[in-house]
Amino acid sequence: MKINVGVFFGGSSVEHEISVISALQAMDAIDKTKYSVVPVYISKDGQFYTGEALTNIENYKDMNKLLSGCQAVTLLSQPDGVVLQKQRTGIFGKSAVARIDVAFPVVHGTNCEDGTLQGYLELLRIPYVGCDVLSSAVGMDKIIMKKVMKESGLPVLDYVNFYTKEWHTNSVELISTIESKIGYPVIVKPANLGSSVGIKKAGSRRELEDAVSLAQSFSGRIIVERAVTKLKEVNCSVLGDYEKAEASACEEPISSDEILSYKDKYMNKGGGKGMSVAMRKLPAEIPQEMEKQIKELAVRTFKVLGCGGVARIDFLIDTGDNTVYVNEINTIPGSLSFYLWEACGKSFTQLTDQLISLALKREREKKELMFTYDTNILAMHGGAKGAKGAKG
Repeated sequence: MKINVGVFFGGSSVEHEISVISALQAMDAIDKTKYSVVPVYISKDGQFYTGEALTNIENYKDMNKLLSGCQAVTLLSQPDGVVLQKQRTGIFGKSAVARIDVAFPVVHGTNCEDGTLQGYLELLRIPYVGCDVLSSAVGMDKIIMKKVMKESGLPVLDYVNFYTKEWHTNSVELISTIESKIGYPVIVKPANLGSSVGIKKAGSRRELEDAVSLAQSFSGRIIVERAVTKLKEVNCSVLGDYEKAEASACEEPISSDEILSYKDKYMNKGGGKGMSVAMRKLPAEIPQEMEKQIKELAVRTFKVLGCGGVARIDFLIDTGDNTVYVNEINTIPGSLSFYLWEACGKSFTQLTDQLISLALKREREKKELMFTYDTNILAMHGGAKGAKGAKG
């Protein structure tokens, strides 16, 4: 019997459309002889839909027409899996639309990739592909991620972080800290967005103020990092879990400006194909020893952050002294970084199959753990008062 794989995509995120592209690529790649694919689209207002029409990218040109032809569903946990249930059912109508055995999140950005969806899947008690709640949340938050990496001895750039409300009340002191600790130029980023959204370089106090103004429109927390002036960017994907993880080929993305932009990543030739058509040098033009170093750092970063499934780690190289810095991690990378694995001999179909196997492995390991503690405390005399009700 085939395993039913629910591919979750969309969501309330500025990267909604990129999620759709990545998910359609993944659904096309999944081995249909082993798995039955169930598309689960999350609209921008948080509604769940399923239907065959969701697997054709042409249908997304008219969203109202597309969703009117799909079934709005809710998810219901049952002992043998999760059921997609119609939101509205007639008196004699069947409520169950489909059942899924494993969830495959292909979502990007806040409210999706940041542990929100993963937490929901945990509550549904269904195995799911990729990072768990903690690693998803840490990987999405650039500030917490930097703190964890720095504490673990991974090479990261100097940075200053703050809440936007602090900026409004104490910008003079923050600017002074940035100028003394880092110096110009700097890169200003929202703390919890991907796809280069809201990111800007600043080479002066005036430009810093403008960059913070842009970033705070996307997030309530800001990170300001030292900018590498003699910069080369290199990305490497990692596949596996805490026990065994392997690094992919390395790529060198090509940008049209000093910062790799949303347009560079997704809107070059072949738009609608996601990260797989972004401009790049593959393999990256770096010395063999540096490639080895980057791959080792990529696997180490993956494990330090407790990741599972597939991720992409982005590196910054200062070509002035050949220092390598870990920039950030994408816990659900665009197009699942399949092109980096194809470059070293693993097909997209093999990649998705391995990701599903890793999800099922993690679920088997979870079943060996204890999540409840049998005690009938509520039946005890005065138990409802708890610790606060006790008197000495």
